[in-house]
Amino acid sequence: MKSILTFLGAALLLVITPLRADLVLKPNDVLAFCGDQNIYTVYMEDYLLMCQPVEGLRFVQLGHGSEKVSDFLLRIKTDVLPFQPTVVTTCYGMSDGNLRPMTPVLSGIFKDSTQEMITKLKADGVRQIILGSPDCVDSRTFKRNSPDAVNQMLDALGGITQDLAQKNGLVFADVHKPMMDVMAKAQAAYGEKYAFMGGEGFAPGPAGHIVMAYAFLKALGCDGAIGTITVDLGANQATGTPGQKVVSFENGTATVESTRYPFCFQGDPDKPADTTASVLKFFPFNDNLNRYVLIVKGIKGTRAKITWGTESKEFAAAGLEKGINLAAEFLVNPFTDQVSKVDAAVQAQQALESTLVLKFLHNMANLKAMVPAETDSIDKIAAGGMKEDTALFNAAKELVVPIQHTIKIESEP
Repeated sequence: MKSILTFLGAALLLVITPLRADLVLKPNDVLAFCGDQNIYTVYMEDYLLMCQPVEGLRFVQLGHGSEKVSDFLLRIKTDVLPFQPTVVTTCYGMSDGNLRPMTPVLSGIFKDSTQEMITKLKADGVRQIILGSPDCVDSRTFKRNSPDAVNQMLDALGGITQDLAQKNGLVFADVHKPMMDVMAKAQAAYGEKYAFMGGEGFAPGPAGHIVMAYAFLKALGCDGAIGTITVDLGANQATGTPGQKVVSFENGTATVESTRYPFCFQGDPDKPADTTASVLKFFPFNDNLNRYVLIVKGIKGTRAKITWGTESKEFAAAGLEKGINLAAEFLVNPFTDQVSKVDAAVQAQQALESTLVLKFLHNMANLKAMVPAETDSIDKIAAGGMKEDTALFNAAKELVVPIQHTIKIESEP
């Protein structure tokens, strides 16, 4: 069978700003998501397509729910290496620990399996691996064992992961500590009935997965500088940073065409639901990864009303001169609808990949052994699946179109 990269196709190019030296991702990288969770990988792909795009970057979802590192080792050759990834993210430990307190045997197996995984991936051409620590169990709703003891175990596995990352010259993504911190703050604010982790207390929903995505995006070196619009009312002009083209400025209204989007969230930031917006106040996603800044100079008066799209808010003139983060202030904004469309397309792509990899590619050798006369047919089916996967990826990327929107500034007394 031909290399699966044959079927990845040429990606459409976006307006790309120069890459920082500390950004792990490089042009034309293939980023493979591996681990025992997968919703956060949709948020990561969303962000890297819309907010901090890298030229020619391709994504592939190769994770498998409830998987141990030892299970992953058995499928690296069949499920991962054919894609020839250059960068891999991993997030293991929850299933490895079997939701029980730490033991020396568990510690040893996890350490040895993780080192073997690193060795295999690096030997087959993976340039960089981002080793993530495991997430957490809910301190209130998890009942199988003591939640404190299990979280201590997960923290210890995270420590092993961090040590191995340092030993092997890899990048470490601290997932566990931010998850624990956000959970404690959310439960303190929302009360006893709030469940940060779904199911039986160990399966995160959107609220937990956005924290996981945050940890990995930070580890990848994303800096969160989405764009800055600077308006000088006295000079009657407005300018934008790369990816933010000011089409016109007239009577206090800037028309902007954006090729880099701010990340958008779902839900009410003040309600204790399992949504991405519900935990925003408990960790610095917008400050560190989602800065879409408006600076306004020359305001006559002490305040000004800002209308962005259909939403309006008032701000102090002094604050506007320093700059406000529109992405944090306007959760519903001109990008919301298009971000939802891209997100749905990415979900479709990653869903196909999960099924294609685990249900078909993983079993190809067995299928060929069972019916050797159909080897060519099996290869054609695999090629067809990869062709469809490429089409879904390109469909998602093509939805990241320039968005034209208006920012209106009105001075108030």
